[in-house]
Amino acid sequence: MIAFLLILLALVGVPLFAVIGLGAILGYIDVELDPVLVAMEFQRIGDLPVLVALPMFCLAGVLVAESGTPRRLVDLTRASLGWLPGGLAILGLVMFSLMTAFTGASGITVIALGSLMLPALIQAGYPRRFALGLVTTGSSLGVLFAPSLPLILYAVVAQQVAPGQGIGVNDLFLAGLLPGLLMIVVLAAWAIWQRRHTQDGSGEAAEPAPPLWPSLRAMAWELPLPFVVLGGIYSGWLLVAEAAVVTAVWVVVSLVLIRREIPIKRLPALISESMMLVGAILLILGMSLASTNVMIDAQVPQRLLAWVTPLIDSKLVFLLLINLVLLVAGMVLDIFAALVILAPLIIPIALAFGVDPVHLGIVFLANLQIGYCTPPVGINLFLASHRFGDDILRVYRSTLPFLGLLLVALLIITWFPGLSLWLTGRG
Repeated sequence: MIAFLLILLALVGVPLFAVIGLGAILGYIDVELDPVLVAMEFQRIGDLPVLVALPMFCLAGVLVAESGTPRRLVDLTRASLGWLPGGLAILGLVMFSLMTAFTGASGITVIALGSLMLPALIQAGYPRRFALGLVTTGSSLGVLFAPSLPLILYAVVAQQVAPGQGIGVNDLFLAGLLPGLLMIVVLAAWAIWQRRHTQDGSGEAAEPAPPLWPSLRAMAWELPLPFVVLGGIYSGWLLVAEAAVVTAVWVVVSLVLIRREIPIKRLPALISESMMLVGAILLILGMSLASTNVMIDAQVPQRLLAWVTPLIDSKLVFLLLINLVLLVAGMVLDIFAALVILAPLIIPIALAFGVDPVHLGIVFLANLQIGYCTPPVGINLFLASHRFGDDILRVYRSTLPFLGLLLVALLIITWFPGLSLWLTGRG
């Protein structure tokens, strides 16, 4: 009855944190505990030092999206590899991944960077259908790369659900590197094949590529940032929170004080916008911590395990089933909501089947990433349709080849845990 009520409230538009919080309160009442404990559980997010990184990375992402950086990225892409068959598409995938990794939001990438890449791809001779599919699906890439907010959030949730498993944020950052590169390589190979088998005689002359050296100079402030931040994290020189501070300071100094692309008087509004997103994430996370404890006390994961075990006879079958569940969840839920709702339920069951929680995290996020652009209700599909003025059915058709390839990559990631665990030393 409680579950039905919560689903009904979510369907009528009640904010997710309120639905989760109400579920926690009702759960505590059901097991005869004081509902005041919900507030005490919420306070536990103050004991999670890694969350200091969220506001810094979020602020940096909002500032980058508001600046001229996306335009400079496109110019550099066209200048450096625009001449190579498939080169513009390949570097476009890399740019999409970096943008989504730093902003933590695939939708921002579709709107900010996709709006620049789509006409560039068409002017370079790519069919509109291919370009539309590349932009829509490519913008979902980056969730598996540091300093992605979903990676950080999964680590936080997993540490609460499975405290003895040694799940660190740096482990997730390392684990996502090879699977994320696999997805880029698969789509890049498709782009090269498509380019070689597509006639360039579309009647449209490609816009001349900008000179390389001026494009490099224009990116002089942005180019070192990924190497400094990611290199610092992967090498162990920077903790996640330190990397977040470096990123935020670097972006503010370069875009606000040096380039002056963002007026200082506009800075408070952008800080407020980014902190609203952080606040929403923290509210959902805080409420989920309380609801997670209710589920543990009520032995919900154990009940699910007892129900699932007779139906599943191997770890691989379990992972395939999880893939189906998460693909659907990725279509209908925001990635942060899906994490805090489903991860506490799935992680204990996965541990019982012998699945490494770090590998599970990469499978988890890869599914939710693909769900962004999976018909019929993936959010990127509707954003692309609205932003580029294409019928939603045309957007569906344009993404299908890319989705098929991403699903193949997902199966590889699922079947070969070493791909996720090798760099972490857990494999």
